[in-house]
Parts: sequence; structure tokens; C-alpha cells
Amino acid sequence: MATTGRPRAMSGTIPSMESSAHDALKDNTVIVVLGASGDLAKKKTYPALFGLYRMGFLPRDVHIVGYARTKMDDAEYHKRITSYIKIADDDADGKTKLEEFKKFSFYISGGYEDAPSFENLNKFIVDNIESKYQSKERNRLFYLALPPSVFIPVAQHLKEQCYSKDGKNRIIVEKPFGKDLESCRQLLGSLKQHWTEDETFRIDHYLGKEMVKNILVLRFANVALSSGWDKNSISNVQITFKEPFGTEGRGGYFDEFGIIRDILQNHLLQVLSILTMERPVSFSAEDIRDEKVKVLRAIPPIERSDTLLGQYVAANGKPGYLDDDTVPHNSVCPTFAATTLWIHNPRWEGVPFILKAGKALNEAKVEVRIQFKDVTQGIFKDISRNELVIRIQPSEAVYLKLNTKTPGLNTRAIPTEMDLTYKRRFTEIKIPEAYEALILDALRGDHSNFVRDDELDVAWKIFTPILHWIDGKAGPAPKPVPYPYGSRGPKELDSFIAKYGFKRTVPEYTWPIMNVSAL
Repeated sequence: MATTGRPRAMSGTIPSMESSAHDALKDNTVIVVLGASGDLAKKKTYPALFGLYRMGFLPRDVHIVGYARTKMDDAEYHKRITSYIKIADDDADGKTKLEEFKKFSFYISGGYEDAPSFENLNKFIVDNIESKYQSKERNRLFYLALPPSVFIPVAQHLKEQCYSKDGKNRIIVEKPFGKDLESCRQLLGSLKQHWTEDETFRIDHYLGKEMVKNILVLRFANVALSSGWDKNSISNVQITFKEPFGTEGRGGYFDEFGIIRDILQNHLLQVLSILTMERPVSFSAEDIRDEKVKVLRAIPPIERSDTLLGQYVAANGKPGYLDDDTVPHNSVCPTFAATTLWIHNPRWEGVPFILKAGKALNEAKVEVRIQFKDVTQGIFKDISRNELVIRIQPSEAVYLKLNTKTPGLNTRAIPTEMDLTYKRRFTEIKIPEAYEALILDALRGDHSNFVRDDELDVAWKIFTPILHWIDGKAGPAPKPVPYPYGSRGPKELDSFIAKYGFKRTVPEYTWPIMNVSAL
């Protein structure tokens, strides 16, 4: 086919985000999933790997090896890893792809703390897979879908017994990365003894979510937004995580960590750093992460007075947190937390950033709500504030709440919105799961959406003092206020956010449809 000789259109491209091809794992690659029998692997890791395979994004002739303590045969293993993969009854192609996926997925059982088990894993990979390669290159990606108690021995044994000498090696590590600053530093130090920062990919799956990745483009590709992105225009920012269910028998695990370690210190703080960082030199991994670290370093440790803690109690036929048999009977572990952070730099000085997260609330939702300042008074009275809302999940959307004239003969200003709801605007697009995006990034060698070591360190500095107070390590532990299962959270929440200047839109406003006759 003849070419015009014209360069390809650069409109809308982001050259610095296009990953370098030489870092991508393309051939002769084995993906090892450690903890293959666990919940995380079957609910997230394997469905993501299958999704990537179906879309043609896994390396050519890839092989997947599951590894865990549980003894099971191939049939049981395949049943387990495909139990959360959804394929419609009439999807013949999907069923064919799933059978192909099973054929290159193997399982081997072994311990997490003894060298012979990992020698056996290495022998299995060499004898059954790599010995058939045509070239010398041997790449290995290790995914640790494991509890943190075994991170260190597994990382050590992988390096000592399963490290490929003739290719690239990468290790993906899941949170939690410690419980406070000291334990995080111990974990990072131990991992670094065996794996370099370049080989290590620390997953925070919120960084793989479509709307979180979109924040960078929204901010830096739109003068209309970026020109008002500072303390001169913005009154306050809320980043909210809501879950409509409680601990449901997993209270023992949750009680050890609490809602702040589970959600605020990692997921919501990552969103905050992308919202507030300065414009990077480029969209390459280190330039982005440099700016994230810089803004996090400008945040002092959270004050107790900037904190609201809650714990759900029985309501609407649902049990309270303390009714969970796996929870200590006198636990003061918060299942809801709202904390306000302040950024001491020229862009954000004086703007409160309220991070809120809770279990057993009235809905499932994760969103960013940026509320702008009041318009100058004089010609308007009691007019609603502008808000930019980024709905991360469910039903991804961006909408700008603004004031417009009431349609018709009356002259009144009413709040409405410019609405970009993804499923209406992009009808043909399937938004990838966060784990699909992140595993693909790791295969490509792109660290942009993974957490760097110094980023973790400064994040723990912000939260450790408040966590030690909640844990009772700095005087008596605070008692969380009760809130009913299925509610919006503690009744004190409205006054808590109001003291930071948040103003609710007029009660008649509803999104996405508004009845003008109700005004």
C-alpha cells in the first residue's frame, strides 16, 4: 500500500507516555502468581490476566504458573482461577479463549519460607516451559498475591532460587506496605536487599482506575480547568470512598488495620497527590512520581482536631461491627474516618482536603468533589457554588456543576451541570479493570502508576502520628462515634465538613435529572 510520506498526526498524543519498546516483555515470558489459591488471585489477578490475553496484550506464547501452599490438581486449579471470569452463554469466542488460557496456565504447590520449594518451582519452569524456547532470553514476572507476613521470605527465595540470569525479572507487590512508618521502612529495606527499585512494582490499584489516570489529562490538557486549579479559585476538596457493606466475617483482618490504613493512607492519598501535584516535565514515570513526592512532602502530619472517627452499629436488620464474631468485643477500631489535610505550598496554602472513607454506608461510591469559591456578591443572592465532580466508580463520570438561567420567562439562576458520563458518551468502549491496566504497565516496564519507595515513606509520615493515637500508642485510644448501618455516616459529619467551608447546593438540585417545577 502506498504511503503519503506525511508524518502521523500528533493531535492528542502524549509522546512521553508512550512506553519504550525495549522495556516491554514480548517473548519468552513466564508470569508466576504466588498465592494462586487465595481470594485476591481468583477475584482480581487471574480475571485481569485473562482479560489481557483476550485483548491480545499478553506476551507471545506466555505461560502462567500458579504457586501456593494448597495442594490441588490442574482441574481444581483451573476451576478456581476461572470462577470469577464472566463469559456470556452466547460468547463462543470467549469460551474458546478461556480454554486456550487454561492450556498455558499451570500449578505447583510449595511453601513460602523454604529454599527447596522454590528450587522445585524453578525446576518446573525450566523443565516444562523454558527448555522449549528457541532463543536464550528468559523473562519472569512474579506477582505476589500474598499476605505481608511472607513478603520478605518469598522475595528473598525468588531472587535466590528463581531469578532468571538470561532476561528481565520483575516483582509485583500488593499493599499493605507496613502498618506505620517504621514497619514500612523495614519492609522496604528488606525488599531492597534482593530487588532493585527498577525491578519492583508496588501496586495501588486505584492508580490503575480509568478516572484516576484521567486526572492528569483533565488537569494539564485543558487551560479552562488548569487556570483555576489553585487556592484563588478553590474553597475545599473532598475525596470520598463509600462501601455499602460491613466486614462480613473478615473483621479479624480489618480490625488489625482499620479504615485509615485500608483506604485513606494509600488509595485516597494517591488520588490527592495526582490532583495537587505541579505540572511534570513530562509524563514519564519518574517525572510524574517526582512531582507526587514533592507535593506530599508539603503536607504535615494530620492533627487530631482534623479527624472524625466512626464505627457502624446494628440498623436496618444488619449487624454492627462489634456483632461480627471475628472482631474483639471491645474494639475501638474505626470503620469510618474523615481527615483533613493541608498543603503548605504557594498553590494550595489554606485549602482543606477532606479524605473520607467508610464501610456499611448508604451506597457504593468513590468520587472527588472540588468546590469552588463563592462568586462576588451584589447581583446574585444565595447562589450555588460551582463544583467539579470526578466520579471514579461506579459509572465513571466528570461533571461541572454551574449556574444557568432558568428556562422560560423567569429570570433566576439555578444550578445545573455539564455532564460527561462515560457510558453515555463512549458507548463502544469497554473500560479496562484497574488490574488489567497495571499488569500491562508492569509487562511494559512502565512505573508511572506504581508507588515509589520515597513516596511510601512520606505517605506514612503524614498518617503515622494519627494512627498511633488511634492504636492507643500515644495515650488512651479515641472512641469512635456510632453510626447506623446503611446511613451516610456519623451525624457529626455535616458539621465536620462545614467547618472547613463546604456549602451544600440548594436541596432542590438533583443529579443527573432535575425537575424545574420543584424550584
